[in-house]
Amino acid sequence: MKFARTVVPLVVAGVLAAGLSACGSASASDYAEQNLEGRGPITFVQGKDNNGVIQPIIDRWNAKYPEQKVTLKEQTDQADQQRDDLVRNFQARNSGYDVVRVDVVWTAEFAAKRWLQPLTGSMAVDTSGMLPATVAAATYQNTLFASPVTSDGGMLYYRSDLVPNPPKTWAEMMSMCSIAKANNMSCFAGQYAQYEGLTVNAAEAINSAGGQILDEQSKLSINTPEAKAGLSNLVEAYRNGNIPVQAVTYQEEQSRQAFQDGNLLFLRNWPYVYSLASTDATSKVAGKFAVTALPGQSGAGASSLGGASAGISVFSKNKATARDFVQFLTSEEIQRFYVTQASNAPVLAKLYDDPELVAKLPYLPVLKTSIENAVPRPVTPFYPAVTKAIQSNAYAAIRGQKSVDQAIIDMQKSMEAAGVK
Repeated sequence: MKFARTVVPLVVAGVLAAGLSACGSASASDYAEQNLEGRGPITFVQGKDNNGVIQPIIDRWNAKYPEQKVTLKEQTDQADQQRDDLVRNFQARNSGYDVVRVDVVWTAEFAAKRWLQPLTGSMAVDTSGMLPATVAAATYQNTLFASPVTSDGGMLYYRSDLVPNPPKTWAEMMSMCSIAKANNMSCFAGQYAQYEGLTVNAAEAINSAGGQILDEQSKLSINTPEAKAGLSNLVEAYRNGNIPVQAVTYQEEQSRQAFQDGNLLFLRNWPYVYSLASTDATSKVAGKFAVTALPGQSGAGASSLGGASAGISVFSKNKATARDFVQFLTSEEIQRFYVTQASNAPVLAKLYDDPELVAKLPYLPVLKTSIENAVPRPVTPFYPAVTKAIQSNAYAAIRGQKSVDQAIIDMQKSMEAAGVK
């Protein structure tokens, strides 16, 4: 699961591309009752497929259902740009964006604006075998608005050739940084550039220290000693060099490359790293690393829940085909393909205990634990403003541009200004 530096492009007037529906007087909610039986070609929209898994999946569908062909529209690899593209096309009521990849943090916003088809009645999909956390992440106000397709949980990658027994707590991991120094390498890094990945990392630090950003009722709960302690862990580690200076430029790929090049002892990242670090011809750590749970205050920490769902646009003309394609993405055949070909975390619970898969992908039990204990990023229709408040202030604190106390205060003020109470 990869995130991007925040980019908010201006929506300028111009000629809309072919396929945009005329914007009549009907509200977006009216479209949810239309075209429920529609069948025919559809388009699936998602970000850049770095692992090359989605086109083979679409090819399997198209071979079975040539009259209901699916065409892939690939966006950039920048998550914020992906969201902006979806927003523009939803606002334009584009009937050509039939099924869209929805990051778990976009569900509440898109559902609140009535851009996603409720998956109820004839549009319902089977979620009975899925991890509960993945279903909850696709649900808004007790209604399923997207079908979980892949999940994600942060894990700690570590050099097993240098660290026989992985750390269980943050303090224990910091004490092992002497091993890194003795081997002329950096100790620990996550993703600390000012983008969505920093929201993930800051939230994990806060949650792992016993803090919260929003409580269970989506009310502000950020200004607490626990939240300050969590952010302080990152600030102090950057100040004393346990997190290297260059880590404030790291997104997922830069941090993966640093670990894969043998320059990091510990790395917080997503499961996709496992297959690349194991099989990439340039990897210097193949066969020399393992994974464990993220460290917390007194034991395992709390990952931010990642992953993506497939949502059906209310403006789609062929919703019956869209619904069947969404269900196809969650079939056991396709879920196995996702995890074996790209290390994408499946949403079907039973696959984490499958002996054949665990033999091939030994990190699966760790990942299952990570997802089951993961904490969602703040669930709110105001998420774009919330994540901006978190990442901008966390970045300033890590860089030493403001104190932890001031960063937390400013986070809260910005969220309050956006409408979060």
